[in-house]
Amino acid sequence: MRCVFVQFRCVPGKTYEVADAIYDREVVSELYSTSGDFDLMAKIYVPADQDVGRFLSDKLFDIPGIQRTLTTMTFKAF
Repeated sequence: MRCVFVQFRCVPGKTYEVADAIYDREVVSELYSTSGDFDLMAKIYVPADQDVGRFLSDKLFDIPGIQRTLTTMTFKAF
């Protein structure tokens, strides 16, 4: 499994709906509301045999109310 973090910028007023929809997909390990340029941050474990971009696109990025995402790949946990 590969750990990635995805930040989501939501349409104003839609953050809770987006968060509920993300959780309904049963893909994320953890989901947080955040301050700053993005509204939500998710910790996601992508199966090692899956393409990260396709996995995220197929599982999450079609949720209504998402304006923009930022994906951060991880290398090593300390």
